[in-house]
Amino acid sequence: MASTSARRSTTTPDGGAAPSAHRARRRATGAPVSTGPSTDVHPVLRRAAAPPAALDLLTQAHQGLEEAAGLDAPNERYATAHLAALRTAAAVLAVRGRPETSPRRRQRIRSAWEVLPEVAPELSEWSALFASGARRRARAEAGIAGAAGPRDADDLLRDAGMFLRLVERMLVLQPALPQPRPAAERQDRRRDAG
Repeated sequence: MASTSARRSTTTPDGGAAPSAHRARRRATGAPVSTGPSTDVHPVLRRAAAPPAALDLLTQAHQGLEEAAGLDAPNERYATAHLAALRTAAAVLAVRGRPETSPRRRQRIRSAWEVLPEVAPELSEWSALFASGARRRARAEAGIAGAAGPRDADDLLRDAGMFLRLVERMLVLQPALPQPRPAAERQDRRRDAG
C-alpha cells in the first residue's frame, strides 16, 4: 500500500468527520453544495412572486368563487363564476401579456379569451371553454330567465375553480429561467461581436 488516500479528513470534537473547507464555505454563504455531476442539473421550480396586480386579481377570483358558491339563483351563480374565471385570465395576462405592436391590431378590441391562447398556449382549451360561455353570462347578467340552469352554473363554478388552481400553480411556481432579449439588443450584441 503506497498511499491510502490523497485527501485527509479531519475530525470534529464529537468524533465525526469535518466537512471540507470548500463545502463549509459554500454552506456558510448559502450556496448549494454540489453532490453530483453537472449533468444532474435541471431547471428548478422556485417560488417567484407574481406582480401585485396579478395577485390582487387572483384574490378577487377566489372571492368571486366563494360568492358564487353561496348564491341560489343559477343565473347569478353562473355570471359570478364566469367573472371569477375572467379575473383569473386577467391575472395571466398581467404577468405574461405584451402590448400590441402593430397599429392595426391595437385598434381592434379583443376579449381576454382571444388573447389568452397567444400568451399562454397551455391554457387554450380553458380559453375556448370560457369564451363559449361569454354570451350565456351576458344573458344571465341581463336577467333573462333560464339563461343558465342549475347544472350549467354548478359545472361552470367547478371549472372556474379548477382553472383558478391551475393558474395559481402556473404563476407562482415558474421556472427561474433567463428572459429572452429584445431583438434590438441581440442585433447590437452581434455588431459588437462581429
